[in-house]
Amino acid sequence: MPTRRQFLRHSALVALSPMAPAFLETMARAAGAQTDARILVVIQMEGGNDGINTVVPFGDDGYFQNRTELRISTDKVLKLNDHVGLHPAMRGISKLIEQGRLAIVQGVGYPNPSRSHFRSMEIWQTALLTEEKNQRGWIGRAFDQLPWPRAGGPDAIYVGAGELPHALLGRRTDAAAISSAQDLALKIPMSSKATEPGAQDRDIRQFVQRSMLSAYGTASDLAGGKSDGQPRTGNAYPQSKLASQLQVISQFIKSGAATRIYYASQSGYDTHQIQLSQHEDLLFELSNAIRAFIDDLHASGLSDRVLLMAFSEFGRRVKENSSMGTDHGTAAPLLLAGGAVKAGLIGATPSLTDLDQGDLKMSIDFRRVYTTILQGWLNVPVKDVLTGEFEPIVFLG
Repeated sequence: MPTRRQFLRHSALVALSPMAPAFLETMARAAGAQTDARILVVIQMEGGNDGINTVVPFGDDGYFQNRTELRISTDKVLKLNDHVGLHPAMRGISKLIEQGRLAIVQGVGYPNPSRSHFRSMEIWQTALLTEEKNQRGWIGRAFDQLPWPRAGGPDAIYVGAGELPHALLGRRTDAAAISSAQDLALKIPMSSKATEPGAQDRDIRQFVQRSMLSAYGTASDLAGGKSDGQPRTGNAYPQSKLASQLQVISQFIKSGAATRIYYASQSGYDTHQIQLSQHEDLLFELSNAIRAFIDDLHASGLSDRVLLMAFSEFGRRVKENSSMGTDHGTAAPLLLAGGAVKAGLIGATPSLTDLDQGDLKMSIDFRRVYTTILQGWLNVPVKDVLTGEFEPIVFLG
C-alpha cells in the first residue's frame, strides 16, 4: 500500500508536471532510493588542447627549438619533476596533485589520427576508428548492456549548451540535458498564506508543492535561490561557465541522484592565433573549476565515489605557426581526478625531438583509459563497447 509520502509525491508530480523537466519527475518518484554507486564525470575540452603548454616539457631541447613566442619560461612552470611541469595558470590542479587527488595520463591518442575536429571527436565519443552510420556512443553502448528498466533518474546527464554529446547516445540508455541551474528551478508561485501559522494544513496545494521540492533534492536547493557560488560545504566555486556546470553536477551528486554519468564541456581550445593569453585563460578556468569541484566533493565525503576525466579531441602541433598559435596535432594529456586516483604523471612524456611528421607520437591509446574506467570503476562490461582488447592502465587506488 502506498505511504502518505509516496501519495503526496505522486500528487505533486501529477499536478505540477508541466512545470518540471521530465527527468526530474523520474528522480522525484525515486527519491529516497539513494545509491552509493560510483560516478563518472566527463569534461570535454573542445577544439584541441595544446598539451605541450599544459604539461610543459621544459627539460626537452625540442621545446626551445619549436616554441619561441609561445614558450613558457622555466622559472614560471609549476614543476612536477626535473623534466616537466604545469602551465603557471594551473595552480589548482597542481594543488590537487600534491594532495594525491589528480593524475595526468601523458601522450594519449589513437592510431592514424585525424586532424578534423568533427571526425576526431567522433572517434573519442564512439571509441570506434571506423566510420559507421548511426553509431551509438561509447557510454551509451556500455549502459545499453545493463538490466532495464533502471530506476532513480537518467543514466546520464549533460550540463551545458548544444546537443547531447554523442558519447551518451544509446538504444536503451536514458540521457538528459540541461543548459544551466535555472533549468532545475521550478517556477512555482507560493501563496503568502504559507508563512502564516496553520496555513500548510489549510492549503493542501502548498503542502504538495513543498513535498515535491523536497523530493527533488537538487531542484529544491537551486529553486531556493542559491546563486552566490557557494555549495553547501562552503567551498566557493569560481565565476566561470565550466565551474557553474560542475557545481550543478555536484548538487545532483549530493542530492543522492542515482545518475552515474555526468558530462560537461569547455570550448575555445582551437588556438590557431594569439594562443598565449587565450590558452592561459582556458587552463585557469579549467584548473580552478576542477579544484573547486573536487574540494566540494571531498568536503562532502563523496570524492571517493566520483572519478572526473577531462579530455580533448587532439593536441596541437609541436612547432608554433606564424600567427603566434598552433595548428591541429595528435597526442595530448588526459586528466583524471578524484579520491580514488593514484596521483601524478602516468606514462612517458612525449619527446619533442623524436616526432612523426612534426607531431607527437602517441604512447597510450585512449581506449586503454576507457577500459580501465568501464571495468575498474563503473563495473560495466567492455563487451560491445570497444573493438578489441586493451590493457587497463593503473590509475585507480
